[in-house]
Amino acid sequence: MDLIEKLTSLCKRRGFVFASSEIYGGWEATYDFGPLGAEFLRNLRNIWWQDFVHKRDDIVGIDGALISHPRVWEASGHVEGFSDVMLEDVKNGKRYRADHLSDKVKDGMTPEEVDEVINKNGIKSPDGNSLSKAKKFNQLVEVYVGTTENSKTKAYLRGETCQPIFYNYQLVKDSMRLKLPFGIAQIGKAFRNEIKVGPYFFRTREFEQMELEMYINPKDSDKYFDEFKKMSIDWLISLGLPKEKLRLRDQEFKERAHYNKVATDIEFEFPFGWKEFQGIHYRGDWDLKRHGEFSGVDFTYNDEANGEEYIPHVVEYSIGLNRLMLVLLANAYTEEEKRTLLKLSPKIAPYKLAVFPLLANKPELVEKARQIYIDLKKDLEVNIAWDDRGNIGKRYFAQDEIGTPWCVTIDFDTLKDNAVTVRDRDTAKQERVNIDKLKEYFNDKLNN
Repeated sequence: MDLIEKLTSLCKRRGFVFASSEIYGGWEATYDFGPLGAEFLRNLRNIWWQDFVHKRDDIVGIDGALISHPRVWEASGHVEGFSDVMLEDVKNGKRYRADHLSDKVKDGMTPEEVDEVINKNGIKSPDGNSLSKAKKFNQLVEVYVGTTENSKTKAYLRGETCQPIFYNYQLVKDSMRLKLPFGIAQIGKAFRNEIKVGPYFFRTREFEQMELEMYINPKDSDKYFDEFKKMSIDWLISLGLPKEKLRLRDQEFKERAHYNKVATDIEFEFPFGWKEFQGIHYRGDWDLKRHGEFSGVDFTYNDEANGEEYIPHVVEYSIGLNRLMLVLLANAYTEEEKRTLLKLSPKIAPYKLAVFPLLANKPELVEKARQIYIDLKKDLEVNIAWDDRGNIGKRYFAQDEIGTPWCVTIDFDTLKDNAVTVRDRDTAKQERVNIDKLKEYFNDKLNN
């Protein structure tokens, strides 16, 4: 069984991720995040917002609409240019992104160029069948909005979260009295008609992004581009990812989206290869210039510092929240001789610690354990698990498997010495800690 199969099994069994609409047979490339998955994602959102918005004086946040005026997507270039080249297995009808079929097909090739490569190299579908002629496939997801069938207007679910950041630029700048350079951040859902999905929830048609658009003087583009690259790697390492499993890869010209002047991917080394889950992009003045042209609004900035006038340029930080979760799970998954565990950083683990009585059928132990559990939840203000099911060994293994860093066990000695046993997930070592010192003990652990 490979890593993705193991993670899929663990995530379903332990309440991280479920196949969406499973009782109806599921729905391709859509997933629901269960209780532990929801906690995991919330931790990531909160940490990212704290580090990239609250800790900076030059960045503010918004929460934009999922459905914007259709002209937004015309201005952004997505209606015309947001497409991949697709091929179809002529026998079974399965569809494939051209650049996912062979290393010889590069992202950005025209359908004619793809056909030439396919024919020249005799490339077949993964099922060994002939392929159709290549054609472009637009990734925007269409929706129809209106009160009656005859009056419905075609619109689009947003294909990326950044467009509300662009068309609200002037409103944010004026309402918050901001001067360049400044950034606008957002966390939210985006939707794409992806041709090829997977593995697991790495590439899906509905996903969540954490994005930051930095509005700058074009002279400062290199400075911010380099800053965002360093900031990104440092932040990922702070979540527990090893530096040697991360790399920066500059996109070739043909790979870049239509709006990017420069693009660098951040990739993670999965057992099945390097995969991109974040991008740093220099978008130039494409976005504000286009929205200015299509809306008639002048986004020219008067720079009081040097007297210059220009359309602000943009350096973009964009990371897939769901992809990041899969990266962190893949990195944390560990098999030992007698147990499986997720070596998650305490800051992102769904539960920070678990509390349980040694024996669930002893009222005096349960009562004492419940009181400690309640006090710790109040004192630490973090998510804490209560577990009184099965024997103590099974409870330890269950908490290891969901990544809980520490377990607190109340036993008969606790009633005599006012101390509990604290077990460390990664080492399985145990130590006795006085109940009166638990708040200080875990505060030190959590803030280390």
